[in-house]
Amino acid sequence: MSSIPSSPNIQLQQIDPEALKAWIKAQALDLGFADCVIAKPDAQAELARFKEYLKRGYHGDMKFLEENLEKRADPTLLVPGTQSIICVRMNYLVETPKPRYIPDEPNAAIIARYARGRDYHKTMRGRLKTLATRIREKVGDFESRPFADSAPVFEKSLAENAGMGWTGKHTLLIEKKSGSFFVLGELFTSLELPFDGPTTAHCGSCSACIDICPTQAIVEPYMLDARKCIAYLTIEYKGIIAEELRRGIGNRVFGCDDCQLICPWNSFAKKASIEDFNPRYGLDQISLLDIWHWDESTFLANTEGSPLRRTGYQSFMRNIAIGLGNAPFSAQILHSLRQTYATHDEIVQVHIDWAIAEQIAKSMANT
Repeated sequence: MSSIPSSPNIQLQQIDPEALKAWIKAQALDLGFADCVIAKPDAQAELARFKEYLKRGYHGDMKFLEENLEKRADPTLLVPGTQSIICVRMNYLVETPKPRYIPDEPNAAIIARYARGRDYHKTMRGRLKTLATRIREKVGDFESRPFADSAPVFEKSLAENAGMGWTGKHTLLIEKKSGSFFVLGELFTSLELPFDGPTTAHCGSCSACIDICPTQAIVEPYMLDARKCIAYLTIEYKGIIAEELRRGIGNRVFGCDDCQLICPWNSFAKKASIEDFNPRYGLDQISLLDIWHWDESTFLANTEGSPLRRTGYQSFMRNIAIGLGNAPFSAQILHSLRQTYATHDEIVQVHIDWAIAEQIAKSMANT
């Protein structure tokens, strides 16, 4: 990586490093980030736990996680010349939920809160690039590269090591004054900035997230089996979902917030300061039947620039079929399932068959 060249701006060597760090953090907050810490480019401590996770097969079909382990542990291999990593987070809640409360709305299509608005990856990268531009205007040229869940980066570990929060038993990062409803981003830089230190953990003996998980995916504290996790099953996994997991999925058609909603620290959850997280196309209050009637063109139109595109149309319909099977008996649901049977692929049809059987069973139980 090239050294920082001469510039008409103030030279980096002439700026007090602590003062520059404070200024960078202020700029990050000004750009809408909820927090900013400076991390050492070293995540070796995470590697042993991650290898155990892979050994147990808890990553399911996410084979990409098996790759580039050295780069994950040593960010300087991913971006040579990296001296410090600016870690940021964005809150994404539009409305602060009631603490320790899981809504029971069996006919609603539940979409994880982070995914109801614009795809945050674009928002995160754009603002990180703006942050880099501001820093460059102040100190002169330097090397930088933004990331937002887009490369082999142990982003949670880096942020945790620099004091942004601690890893909860559900494996998500928790911040004492803000809870866990936030997304992370990083700016790898060639700047030699002072590093922040870690904070302390505060989960104690609480096991609320483990106990509430609908599919018991948190197999032990700090260890998640993605193969059972509703977020993985409804977003990443493209195959036939095991029948024994379908009832636990309920009406969650894209992701799951239950382990966060029950966490006592989310009584302190903060609202988003960025409009991109505002729900679009009524995705915060849409019914299973409404969304079941989307054809592929409607799906594409209503998910433009949305994280929901990640599932693809057929996998999204598969998820909704499960939700309809889990809904209370409805003659309209049964009719809709039968009517649209031939319009979906074989994987979706497996779940439609199951949903029809579930609805019929409930109908007979009611008579």
